[in-house]
Amino acid sequence: MVRKKIVEIVLDTETTGLDYTRERMIEFAAVRLENGKIKDEFQTLINPKQHIRKSSIAIHGITPDMVEDAPTEEEVMPRILEFLGDNPIVAHNAIFDYSFLNEACIRCTGEKLKNQHIDTQQMFKEVCPELESHGLEALTKMFKVELVNHHRAMADTMGLALAYPKLKKLYLQKCDWQAKQLDNIDYLFDRYLRIQQTIQTLQAEIQDLKSVFKLYFDLGGEPIKALTGETMVYQSKQSFSYDFDDIKDILEDIGALEKAVKLNNGFIDRLCNGLSLSEEHRTVIKDARHDITESRNIQIIKPSRG
Repeated sequence: MVRKKIVEIVLDTETTGLDYTRERMIEFAAVRLENGKIKDEFQTLINPKQHIRKSSIAIHGITPDMVEDAPTEEEVMPRILEFLGDNPIVAHNAIFDYSFLNEACIRCTGEKLKNQHIDTQQMFKEVCPELESHGLEALTKMFKVELVNHHRAMADTMGLALAYPKLKKLYLQKCDWQAKQLDNIDYLFDRYLRIQQTIQTLQAEIQDLKSVFKLYFDLGGEPIKALTGETMVYQSKQSFSYDFDDIKDILEDIGALEKAVKLNNGFIDRLCNGLSLSEEHRTVIKDARHDITESRNIQIIKPSRG
């Protein structure tokens, strides 16, 4: 039996900034996978005809001089779209790259991009939920793929293209296992609740033990060493509150404002969806949106008592 040819386009983009509605691509790279094997590749710098943010240059190292003689978006998009064809697009945090490509496609052709997009970051989270990081570096490290010149489009694309077939195999195996559990869903829910109760009990027990250890150290106790080699010590750390107005200019001058002041996106979402804002303010907030992400979570509703 002849094996069906599966074609997927693994890609990465580098941009002038993060907001796909205002910023532009400055580098595009893609490889064509046929049944998990690299068959072709395409890469190009792109002249965005606009400013490249310093924060972006610090990440990818692409300066205005490097793209000065590169083709413009209008010149290069037909070649990009030809390379993509109607094949699925594979990218790490795919919504980012897809959003930039889609906006460019609309500007150049008047139509939206129609390709399916596959997010390897979400696949990685599903396969290895226990890991602290699900970035591209963590993915390539897991599958022993060397990632050289990270944050340049072709380097990241090639690293992902080599890791993706291995990730896809595990992901499909897990999806197959999950599908086979659906007939047992009622039993699994009961089992889930039992595990959840056990975790809550263990967390309470750990907190009780921590209280004993704190009392021991408060009374002058020395560090405790376990037979397995771990050592427990007692540390004290002071925290301060700051007047934001007094330090804002300094943080901005040294480029630390964004890191020091993290926007509460959940609060902004609730504010925008509430009734307290005027339509004018709501419109301004919605226009400031970028970097779309989506999360889906299960929720347990406890039975009413009484």
